[in-house]
Amino acid sequence: MTAAHQTDRLAELVCSNSFKSIEPTNAHGLLKAEMRRLSSIVLDAADRARVPGGAALAVDRVAFSQAVHERVTGHPRITVVRGEATELPSPGVVATGPLTSDALAAAVARRLDTSALAFFDAIAPFTEAQYDAFVAALRTGEQYQPHHEFDRTPYFEGCLPVEEMAARGRDVLRFGPMKPVGLTDPGRKPGDKEPYAVVQLRQEDRAGQMWNLVGFQTRLKIPDQQRVFRMIPGLEHAEFLRFGSIHRNAYINSPRALTAHLSAKDDATLLFAGQLTGVEGYTESAATGILAGINLARMLAGEEPAVPPPTTMLGALCRYVHTADPEHFQPMNANFGLLEPLERPERDKQRKKELLVERALADMDAFAREMRVEVTA
Repeated sequence: MTAAHQTDRLAELVCSNSFKSIEPTNAHGLLKAEMRRLSSIVLDAADRARVPGGAALAVDRVAFSQAVHERVTGHPRITVVRGEATELPSPGVVATGPLTSDALAAAVARRLDTSALAFFDAIAPFTEAQYDAFVAALRTGEQYQPHHEFDRTPYFEGCLPVEEMAARGRDVLRFGPMKPVGLTDPGRKPGDKEPYAVVQLRQEDRAGQMWNLVGFQTRLKIPDQQRVFRMIPGLEHAEFLRFGSIHRNAYINSPRALTAHLSAKDDATLLFAGQLTGVEGYTESAATGILAGINLARMLAGEEPAVPPPTTMLGALCRYVHTADPEHFQPMNANFGLLEPLERPERDKQRKKELLVERALADMDAFAREMRVEVTA
């Protein structure tokens, strides 16, 4: 039990009751379709507990948790042991969530020789007028208010939300993450003034499709994130693949510490799954759990571990977690920007998504057959 849990049921949902979209041309919907091809019991339970939610898979929390609980505890080859885990199992899977206990987090850090991160985390040149308007917008934006006491922990001073910095004074941002020093503006002509402030963008994927706003952690609500961050010069028409959020989150620096199949580097049968690996969201966490289970079973049977290709959403998530820059690693949820680009570029956005989905599901079908998983989709 953690501070967030209210029952002794397995798979209790302590935040949203939504597993997000089921539409196949939505990144979360695609991931669900892939998970169904791997016989996900989590999605089976969600289907049984579904409540009206439009295109989202919303569930009755009690019915969902009960369904997973009964499926696990009723299995003849599964024994549920209650108690705090303070050591890492091998062979085994460590699949704790964002509220991993201090003792287990310390065990992970000792074993992986790297810190489990638990802080409040998250070049476009500005003129002075643009900067002042941007700061004013940050100060007036509507912020998310935490619902749980454990999310009210004071901010880590090295990773403050941008709206918090804006509230502390007009120049705090431009002497912090928006500092216009040591950066080159390729669009600046001779005689132009130096930028008054800047926003740095860092490439997040190999294909250059995703860019991260450096130092822009935020608690702004999503509509205000779209409104305010589109004030950044050059991002007026940007497509947002991932919105900022701040909550307590313990996770491993996986690119530095884990293998491609998310095991400890010195022990292939000590696997990690869920939010602890640096994925965000219910379905993302459950999907990595499926893969961990498949791979542990394979290795115990004398076979090599396997990971789906990065043309699939699950494979692309695993690739990101394994190959992202370890110096700037941040958790990630499912989005189309992670997928391997199409061999023949498609300019129409909707058609592009359809082609990516077709390829992903075909490749996941092939992976499921290779893993000898009965395809249920």
